[in-house]
Amino acid sequence: MVYHSRYLDFFERARADWLRHLGYESSRLIQDYGVVLVVRKVALNYHQPARLDDEVEVFVDEIEVKRAQITLRQTVRRNGLMLADANVNLASVSVNSFLPVKLPESLMETLKHYV
Repeated sequence: MVYHSRYLDFFERARADWLRHLGYESSRLIQDYGVVLVVRKVALNYHQPARLDDEVEVFVDEIEVKRAQITLRQTVRRNGLMLADANVNLASVSVNSFLPVKLPESLMETLKHYV
């Protein structure tokens, strides 16, 4: 069976790929905006186990955007069967001080289409 903490890796990779697809990979956020998105809180529910060699899909199902935070609902599924879901709260922080900062306007505008 897939070890429970590996689901966090699945979610992380899916979020990074999703943001890259939107044009906001981590390196661009750092270079262009001086911002990094850090995980602030995760609430994870396990429903069914994944097993070695299972082909799973990871989704970003819902998002909520606030001034300096993004909350995502992510799921891991195998053939449509829910294996795990999580609410992941990301904070926008300054790359220099790690203090909260407002999300870049262009990112907020892009995310409006997903809310």
